[in-house]
Amino acid sequence: MNILLELLMTLFKVFSALFWASVHFFIPPPQKSVKGEIILITGGGSGIGRLLAQRLAKLGATIVIWDINKEGNEETARLITENGGKAHAYICDISNNSEISVCSETVKREVGCVSMLINNAGIVSGKKFIDTTEKDIVKTFEVNTFAHVWAAKAFLPDMIKNQHGHIVNIVSSAGYIGVNGLSDYCASKFASVGLTECLDLELHFAGHDYINTTLVCPYYIDTGMFAGCQTRFPWLLPILDSDYAADRIMLAILTNQKQLCIPRIIYFLVMLKTIVPASASPYVHRFMGGDKLMANFVGRQGNKKTN
Repeated sequence: MNILLELLMTLFKVFSALFWASVHFFIPPPQKSVKGEIILITGGGSGIGRLLAQRLAKLGATIVIWDINKEGNEETARLITENGGKAHAYICDISNNSEISVCSETVKREVGCVSMLINNAGIVSGKKFIDTTEKDIVKTFEVNTFAHVWAAKAFLPDMIKNQHGHIVNIVSSAGYIGVNGLSDYCASKFASVGLTECLDLELHFAGHDYINTTLVCPYYIDTGMFAGCQTRFPWLLPILDSDYAADRIMLAILTNQKQLCIPRIIYFLVMLKTIVPASASPYVHRFMGGDKLMANFVGRQGNKKTN
């Protein structure tokens, strides 16, 4: 009888969640305030990281920027402070756990406890599996996966202590669907998707629901990281405009959305992947243009690796 009651309660909660998800599809929930929050963004020296930093600073948050690019870091901080915002720029190689540890302690001492962590930095080699070197693979995982782990470990204890926090992992649609020519990148992004989902479950079952997690899985964005890539049906699966992507990510963050896939067709493609036989996957992949997506890849400034 207890099992039956538990089943009924579970079904009620599931359908309740589906109902509210349907409502929020048309009517977004209220947005929270980030005024006074200390928000750390990795890879904030350019691209989506910079756009998010500027938007969050305008809402009254104190921004901490981590990037390996000194000039980009300082430029983001300058853009924020010139508009009356607060920003602190730190050079940090997030592929190095020791450096993350040192930088995190410096931030806590000089700025304060980070209440929101946005793991945004990423790297792509753009090589076929057979052509990737050990160095390529290790570096990809260090930046795209392990950095998420070490940064979260550095700041999560304070979030739990203060009973307030938000961890945002900006991953990729390639964390759900494999892409021809992106084996190391997809593997690292798949790992980050699993990490975020498990972290959210652990926080929930430990009673730390006051700490939010947001998993962001966009299609490729026109930041230059995937320069040269082409999509077969741009009206259906477009290379995303960076300002549009930043606005969507901002809305997801401010409404504590658990997961964001953009464009929305990604949700359907992920579902389709679980339904069709694995043997049919290459045909769907080819029809959508995935077989040639990386054919003309050059990356930012023609460099095969981007941080």
